[in-house]
Amino acid sequence: MAQPPYVPHAPGKTARHYTSPPQRGGWRAERPGELPEGPQPAGDGFGHQGPDQGYALRLAKRYVERLALQAGEKVKDVLAGCVAVAMKRASLFGRAPVADDLQVAFDHWGYLDAGTPLEIVASRRALFAGAGGHDGYPIRCRIANEVSPEALGCPAAP
Repeated sequence: MAQPPYVPHAPGKTARHYTSPPQRGGWRAERPGELPEGPQPAGDGFGHQGPDQGYALRLAKRYVERLALQAGEKVKDVLAGCVAVAMKRASLFGRAPVADDLQVAFDHWGYLDAGTPLEIVASRRALFAGAGGHDGYPIRCRIANEVSPEALGCPAAP
């Protein structure tokens, strides 16, 4: 059994020490999943990438009691759609989601105001329908794309 060089050994015996095998070349990142340096890929179905975006789901639960939903609107659809908008806003700023991102998303669609005009309620009801379902990803992407970066407080999309 090999032992470290600082451990005393019996007189007359030589201790075996661990040595690494010879290096066979350098390591290179050439795996199929590696992304080249530069911006993240963009396009339909890619969404808006950013760090720790799942935290927006946890933050969204704080708003459930404050939501001013109208007839035909479901909490899980509203949360899913507004989380997508909040994640878009956070990614445009290059950071993880914070509570203000959700505040902006809920305010944009009028979910925190009981006095939202009926025409806005009707359009958002149709837009958000099914966003919280297991197949609602395209709906959530459409909701996030409906909101311009300027409306989210960003000067322009990167």
